[in-house]
Amino acid sequence: MSASKDLFNELKSLSTEKRNPRTLNIDRADLEDVLGMIHAEDQIAVSAVTSELPYIAEAVRIVEAAFRNGGRLFYCGAGTSGRLGVLDAAECPPTFGTPPELVQGLIAGGREAMFQAQEGAEDLESNGADAMVEAGVTSNDVVCGIAASRRTPYVVGAVEKARQIGAKTLFVTCNPRSEFALEVDVAICADVGPEPIMGSTRMKSGTATKLILNMISTATMVRLGKVYQNMMVDLQMTNLKLVERSKRIVMTAAEVDYDTATTALEAADGHVKTALVMLLANVDADHAKRRIEDGDGFVRRAIETS
Repeated sequence: MSASKDLFNELKSLSTEKRNPRTLNIDRADLEDVLGMIHAEDQIAVSAVTSELPYIAEAVRIVEAAFRNGGRLFYCGAGTSGRLGVLDAAECPPTFGTPPELVQGLIAGGREAMFQAQEGAEDLESNGADAMVEAGVTSNDVVCGIAASRRTPYVVGAVEKARQIGAKTLFVTCNPRSEFALEVDVAICADVGPEPIMGSTRMKSGTATKLILNMISTATMVRLGKVYQNMMVDLQMTNLKLVERSKRIVMTAAEVDYDTATTALEAADGHVKTALVMLLANVDADHAKRRIEDGDGFVRRAIETS
């Protein structure tokens, strides 16, 4: 049997490549019904993530441990999966004040693939393996493969190379766990079923994947003290919106007025966490920073420190 026929048969068997019986008439439905079908399928995607919460928790623990040990998180994917990884990585610095190298997104085809499809770039496992070497992945790091189909060669090659290096490995896919056979530390298998448009994994699979990546990064940052109550307190004031958001966070958490929040942030060199501890513990900036360090980065611990 030819390699092309083997691939054809492999794809044909994937849940995400099958026809969806609920949307067979989407091409002749009224607009409202088209939207209703798509929205109903999205609810399935959300539900599919629920059963994977224990595995997502395992993944978060691995990433947290890596960060505490000086490691990094690399998302690795192709097409939509790769773009979602890059997006989640790119949002971490402004949201949580992390250095850009802490969470990185690698996509088959490189930067150009973010804006224009580079489909052939995903077809070789060696490309994924080379990406691990070029990124300087070490045994302290975590590599999270992302592939709705679970079989994308670029992603498989990256994860296998990461394991050889000694890095911890995660895998996010949207096909059933019963069909997952790769050697990884944690597999997250959100079985979303057939897409509304056959094979269009930017739809339900993309939705589920986005939810999962949000959970991994956000929950990890919560456990690292990047959140006080439910507010981001390590955000970077890199534009006017974030400057005003920072003031609003300080006003809300410390129950002070706009001018007081502004003054505190100026004294704290724009660091929300420091400003909060200054106000809530009634200390100066230097003392607040020491409290934060002693509290392992957590505002609550810094406030309670005597």
